[in-house]
Amino acid sequence: MERPVIYYVFDVLCSWCYGFSANMHQFYERHKEDIDFRVMSGGMVLGEKEGPIGDLSQGIREAFPRIEEMSGRPFSKEFYALLDKGEAQLSSLPGALAMAAFRTYQPDNALAFAKRMQEAFYQEGLAPAQAATFGHCAEDFGMNAKDFMKLMVDKDRLDLVRKEFEVVKQWGISGFPTLVYQEKDKAYLLARGYQNLEALEENLKRVKEAI
Repeated sequence: MERPVIYYVFDVLCSWCYGFSANMHQFYERHKEDIDFRVMSGGMVLGEKEGPIGDLSQGIREAFPRIEEMSGRPFSKEFYALLDKGEAQLSSLPGALAMAAFRTYQPDNALAFAKRMQEAFYQEGLAPAQAATFGHCAEDFGMNAKDFMKLMVDKDRLDLVRKEFEVVKQWGISGFPTLVYQEKDKAYLLARGYQNLEALEENLKRVKEAI
């Protein structure tokens, strides 16, 4: 019997996704025996939006304390030092390439890898657009960092990620995190934006009742 699927659409640079990741992990642990979970990269920061971290708007900067308060997930002094220095480049593409490469070899750990990549940025203060950051993360999952970085720059991987960004856009998703529940040929919006575990459970219950 075909199992339902929950698509977790996130972006490696999304600070709300970082705050949400612990809730998402708990939600996954509760339902992984009955539902398949798949991680998709949204492409939040691409093209004209790319640039140095020092160019982040005041509105985005002011969100960090709110995220900490709501989620209990802190942004480290190393991250704030990176922010204050202002030189690190922001682009969603390297993180999406890393996720696509990782999913190929360890699909069951994709959610954990998404969480780990964001911790490298928001807790360790590592540059979010450098392949070495994601090679460092891959080592925690038993992979060789240099080999992983080579997997990231494969041309077929780039084509796959660009198509993934396009699918997310076609689905009408422009904010992250977003969860989509699919059962057979029907899809339902499960969650948009930060939500606690209780809200996720209630949303899932309502969707199942509506099917």
